[in-house]
Amino acid sequence: MPVTYVIRFDILPGQRDRFIALLNGVLDAMRHEPMFHQAVLHADPENENHMMLYETWEDHQDVLDVQLQRPYREAWHASLADLLAGPRDISIWHPIRSDCSAQSRS
Repeated sequence: MPVTYVIRFDILPGQRDRFIALLNGVLDAMRHEPMFHQAVLHADPENENHMMLYETWEDHQDVLDVQLQRPYREAWHASLADLLAGPRDISIWHPIRSDCSAQSRS
């Protein structure tokens, strides 16, 4: 069953560019994983250092056992303590419906 992770980040002042650069490397690699569905990174319009990542995978156990262990995630995980003001806020959701505009389907 697909699973979606909503992850909120509170980035330390002056670390936003480094945060995005490291995360972009992870997101670029993730798109080639066979169990990956989608990811969307959001920025808080009122505070550029607050971000939310929405990512959906095919299987939660695969994420735990395989995806989190991928070598392309090592630098990202090792840097989080230097990039964030506190722990990530991670919640897990199960999608029940997905929609997109009719224009994006053509």
